Amino acid sequence: MKIDVAICQVDMEWEQTTHNLQRIEPIVAAAKADIVVLPEMFATGFKLKPSRVAEPADGEVVTTMRRWATTYNKAVVGSVVIEQDNEYRNRMFFITPSGEMSWYDKHHLFRPGGEGRDYTPGDRRVIVEYKGFRFLLLVCYDLRFPVWSRNRGDYDAILCSASWADDRREPWQVLIRARAIENQCYMAAVNRVGKDPDGNYVGDSALIDFTGRTIAYAGDCEQTLVTTFDTEALGEFKESFPAWEDADDFELTALRK
Repeated sequence: MKIDVAICQVDMEWEQTTHNLQRIEPIVAAAKADIVVLPEMFATGFKLKPSRVAEPADGEVVTTMRRWATTYNKAVVGSVVIEQDNEYRNRMFFITPSGEMSWYDKHHLFRPGGEGRDYTPGDRRVIVEYKGFRFLLLVCYDLRFPVWSRNRGDYDAILCSASWADDRREPWQVLIRARAIENQCYMAAVNRVGKDPDGNYVGDSALIDFTGRTIAYAGDCEQTLVTTFDTEALGEFKESFPAWEDADDFELTALRK
């Protein structure tokens, strides 16, 4: 099974939701892929104080994402600031052309920036099956935590949306490759470019294969990268190099009820 995946490395204007959606729409429309992945909080910029931009799950951003998915016949993925039950969530949506919607609430909130003061963390890993592929959803800081993202034979690729600042550029480059290598999976990691009141962003978005090889790299400018993920090639590699069979077991406290 093969699937084409696009990552759209874009800039955005601070707190200008409608403008950002209008600007990003032609980028999504032009991406020749089955899945288009956008950066963390792509419609607003990364917000530590969410009240100014938060919306319900049927608000402007998610409604627009659903329209894009239907109109352009591709799954649309990205992180949105959501208010639900008087709590704020950094929520990553995966929306298919049929309108089916899955979501993942960012589990690891960025402690150095104080993200946990206003956001509620998610408590579940989310894997989405689409067109014969299984995708683990991660948001930005989640990359630093390998136990959370450990492949238990339940996914084929990681989709990661991020707003990763330039002063931590090298860890980003290392971690997206490390997660692909250790989990023997594809990685689609999309970061933003530009700047906001809290930081500067230089992108470095990349598509990486299950060996850790960089298939495509975006550098520091706006652009869309597309590649094909192939379950047959992945399966052949895992059979010839079955490191996954020697993986350690972990008990995830966050998942115990």
